[in-house]
Amino acid sequence: MTRRNHKERGGSTLIEFTLVGIPMIFILISTFELARGMWTYHTVTYAVKEGTRYASVHGVNCTTSPNSCGVTIANIALVMKKAGIGLMPGQLSVTLTPAAGSSTTGTLESLLTNNTAWPPSTPSGTNSVGQPVTITAKYPFRSALALFWPGTRAQQGAGLFYLPASSTDRIQF
Repeated sequence: MTRRNHKERGGSTLIEFTLVGIPMIFILISTFELARGMWTYHTVTYAVKEGTRYASVHGVNCTTSPNSCGVTIANIALVMKKAGIGLMPGQLSVTLTPAAGSSTTGTLESLLTNNTAWPPSTPSGTNSVGQPVTITAKYPFRSALALFWPGTRAQQGAGLFYLPASSTDRIQF
């Protein structure tokens, strides 16, 4: 009779693991994915804030003689790349918006080669002290949780989220 009870208990262990273990594994993976998503989001926002800060301290007075601290879009993109550890520059879409005039948009990778002065001096006063500069970005994040969603394997965009970031500051110098 002891052997019979042992065999019956072995089957109940498998059922208990199925009922408790599998949801616990899903919770563990979900926690990891949430942490990875938040890390990516905070990295994107930090990179955008650092780019805006850098641009805000390089205004009109940086290009006035004898100063030579004028800045280009490539300089701002390099600051953002250094602050955005772990982000793929080819996937980070960035828009630089001055107080007046047209915006510059591209991937961080393409902006690294743009040697246009920014913030621009035209229209007149755009790079003056007190004028706002805005940098916005969008970064794709694909969650591994999409593997568990029924029917999503055939779709290309399954589990894809765009993490937005925006920062505005006024030119200080």
